[in-house]
Amino acid sequence: MPKYYEDKEEDGRACGGVREDLRQCLLESPCVLQEKKSPKQCLREGHCRSLQMTFFACKRSMLDTRARFRGRKGY
Repeated sequence: MPKYYEDKEEDGRACGGVREDLRQCLLESPCVLQEKKSPKQCLREGHCRSLQMTFFACKRSMLDTRARFRGRKGY
C-alpha cells in the first residue's frame, strides 16, 4: 500500500514514490529484520513482489515513447 506523508520531502526523481515504498517494504520485511539478510537478497527471494513490478513498469514507461501521451505509470 502506498504511503503518503504530508511532511515528507518530495523526491524529484522519476518513480520516486514507488521507489520509497519499495525501500520501506524491504526494510520492514521479516527477511531483513529477523533473518538479517540484505534487502537485495530479500528482493531476489521474492519479497515485496508487487511493488517491484510496479517500479519496473514505471521505469519501463520512461523509455516507452507512447508515455509522452499517456504519462508515466506508477505514482
